[in-house]
Amino acid sequence: MIKKIAFTIYPVKDMARAREFYEKKLNLQAGSISSQGRWVEYDLPGGGCFAISDLTGVKPGGDTGGSVAFEVDDLDQLVSSLKENGVTFKMDIMKTPVCRMAVALDSEGNALVLHQLSN
Repeated sequence: MIKKIAFTIYPVKDMARAREFYEKKLNLQAGSISSQGRWVEYDLPGGGCFAISDLTGVKPGGDTGGSVAFEVDDLDQLVSSLKENGVTFKMDIMKTPVCRMAVALDSEGNALVLHQLSN
C-alpha cells in the first residue's frame, strides 16, 4: 500500500547552476548529497523531499511532464523577489476559488508551481 510520496525529482543538465538556483533563489537547504554530487535532496520544512539529479537521462523542460508545487507563505513577495533576481515566469499570478499560484522556470527550464491557499 502506498503511504506517501517519498520524493519528487527534477532532471538537471548543469548541477552547479541548478544548485545555485534552488539554494540561492529559493533558499532551500541541501540535505543528502550523493558522493559524486550528482543527486541532491532538499528536505522541506513542512515535510516531503525535493531532489535534483543529472543521472535521470531525462531532458529538463517545463512542457515535458509533471511539475512540483511548492506551498508558500507570501506568493506576492516571493514572485516579486524572484522577478527582481531574474527568474523567468511561465505564468504570472493567477487566482482560483481556493488558491493563488504562479509558474516559474528553474535554471534548467523545469516548471515550478508556487502555490498559496486562500484564507
